[in-house]
Amino acid sequence: MGVTLSLRERDLRQQIMDWFQLFSRIEATRLSVWVRESQSLLAFPAILTLHAIGMGFLAGTAAAMDLRIMGFARRISIPSLEELVPIMRFGFWLNAISGILLVIGSPTKHLTNPVFFVKLSLIAIALVDTRLLLNVIRRPAMKDADTSTRARILAAASLLLWAGAIVAGRLLYYTFTRRDLLGNPY
Repeated sequence: MGVTLSLRERDLRQQIMDWFQLFSRIEATRLSVWVRESQSLLAFPAILTLHAIGMGFLAGTAAAMDLRIMGFARRISIPSLEELVPIMRFGFWLNAISGILLVIGSPTKHLTNPVFFVKLSLIAIALVDTRLLLNVIRRPAMKDADTSTRARILAAASLLLWAGAIVAGRLLYYTFTRRDLLGNPY
């Protein structure tokens, strides 16, 4: 049994070292250094600004749809919410591209932080929720003033999920702890 644990422990240490070596290689690339260390306003400040704008478009249009489905702004027809989808898609892709650049800039900071994975999980669930909500909106039987309980629950969940993703994203910059190869803080 002691030999098995020793082998498992050694395998785990090797896997951790492999990941940290990968993160170190990424952090040594010209793109990563430029994103992280450049004094240019086109580097980190612009990428972070684009990320915030993308989140505004994505979460903002999702919130508008959610609030309408929950009963606010009843003069806006539910089928017309479909017109917001291209704005949501634009926001999503702007966030995806800028987010990848932010991760490339500091992979160790992001990919070793559990908050980053909470953020990604919330986004994934919010995207599924939004897809389900769009299916409800696209139903021909959907009346303007009458939304199903299921639609209202999906809308409320969407608001909470996008808000959680935004909060998790903000917390990323305040929750990072540098760790050694075994995960111990230093």
